[in-house]
Amino acid sequence: MALVTDILDWLQGLPEPGLVAAAGGLVFAECTIGLGFIAPGESGLLIAATTATSVPRFLTLWAVVTVCAALGDSVGYALGRKFGPRLRETKLIRKYGADAWDRAAAVLERRGAWAVFFARFLPVLRTLTPAAAGASRLPFRKFLPATALGALCWSLVHISLGAALGEAAKQVEGALSTGFLVVAAAVVGVLVFFLLRLKKRKALDASGPAEPEEEPAGTTR
Repeated sequence: MALVTDILDWLQGLPEPGLVAAAGGLVFAECTIGLGFIAPGESGLLIAATTATSVPRFLTLWAVVTVCAALGDSVGYALGRKFGPRLRETKLIRKYGADAWDRAAAVLERRGAWAVFFARFLPVLRTLTPAAAGASRLPFRKFLPATALGALCWSLVHISLGAALGEAAKQVEGALSTGFLVVAAAVVGVLVFFLLRLKKRKALDASGPAEPEEEPAGTTR
């Protein structure tokens, strides 16, 4: 039994509007502040992209995901515009992304709209930068082109990667037994899971080393 091929064929046999809508919805949710910490937008997009086996499918998915990502960013921008810097003090951001918010605000101050474009390719910052841009009063006429271009490039990269992985998985499976492939996939899956978890933990929780406490004047060792 060709396990991977059967799964990919099953995905590709699902109604295209549903797959495209699900991928777009996940990406929209990930790009919207708050939902971005729980919605697996990037993973969902890679899975959906394995079905982009024809030019029309590829272009449709690309267009929908680009629009959804830009809309999600615009919602985050609007929230930042409305609530301002006090959005940083909300329980959600203080728990998951206060340091990332500060980094996003610092980069926005130095780079302006370019920060919006490049943040699209960075986990956590991708979710927080639009709201930070709104809070910093970056003009929307500068924000929108930057976020649209970032969404266009980001979605192209991930859809291309997902489509390539899907095709490569079929070719690899043709040369390996199903049992070996299942074991290898399980091992790789576990490794990827822990690597992504470690990467996310570092992005959310990393902080500089604590500064040594100053000793009171006149204290002798």
